[in-house]
Amino acid sequence: MAEQHFVSNSTGRLRRVLLCPPTYFHFQPINEITRRVLANGEQEADPAVLAREHADFADAYRSAGVEVVMMEPDPELPYMVYARDFGACLAEGVLVGSFKEPARQGEELRYLAKLAELDVPVVGRITRGAFEGGDFWFLDEATVVHGVVARTTWGGVANAREILEPLGYTVTGVQLASRNLHLDMAFNIVAPGVAVCATEQMPDFFLRMLRKRRFELIDVPSEGVFRHHCNIQALGDGKVLTFAGNIEVNKRLTALGLEVITPEITQILKGGGGPHCMTFPLLRDS
Repeated sequence: MAEQHFVSNSTGRLRRVLLCPPTYFHFQPINEITRRVLANGEQEADPAVLAREHADFADAYRSAGVEVVMMEPDPELPYMVYARDFGACLAEGVLVGSFKEPARQGEELRYLAKLAELDVPVVGRITRGAFEGGDFWFLDEATVVHGVVARTTWGGVANAREILEPLGYTVTGVQLASRNLHLDMAFNIVAPGVAVCATEQMPDFFLRMLRKRRFELIDVPSEGVFRHHCNIQALGDGKVLTFAGNIEVNKRLTALGLEVITPEITQILKGGGGPHCMTFPLLRDS
């Protein structure tokens, strides 16, 4: 039997994803974006609008030839729509993380059950510190960078390193100011050698690392972090799943010859996550 292969890079053709509908979603003041929304007097998003946005989002994947697997949402876990965060998918299987925020603790158990149903192996679990998937990136098939922002701690990165280094990976922590929430809110690889990046928020060593690897960086201002301008999803084959309101970034991606897919997403963004946060990749071409 051929060895299974799940996800070993950031830009190969995306074949299968795990999503969770926002059936029980409601705002929690656990990130800068949602705190701003609540401070402006907005209490809750319209459930019908949330459902329509997510359905359109899932259909955008299907139209691009990506298989969509849906989670069953849990009424006690209002943020399961941000499926990315329970862990990280590697070539060998999934590294299951550990949530820092009480509002999200317990999601990993629901996702673990789904992985078992899908016959996706677990390569390890974070048991020290905090670790969320929105901070995880492959720079290449052996090099992982992991944000230390608001939701992942250095202890979590150290625990991940202990699990992943025996599998042949190197793991480097990248610390940003906590208001940025996750690394994927300020940095996103969208195609081979191309990243959208809030460079003002990046530590110098990480920018040097990217430039040595000859990345072309599409710079966004720091305020763009809070408008999800970086939080988009590479589909491979020159396609990127973004959203209609991400106008300037979409123009720049198009100018580079990339095809942008732009569903209307506005209300889900107010919870503090965009297309990348809502997507857990299960299968990518190597």
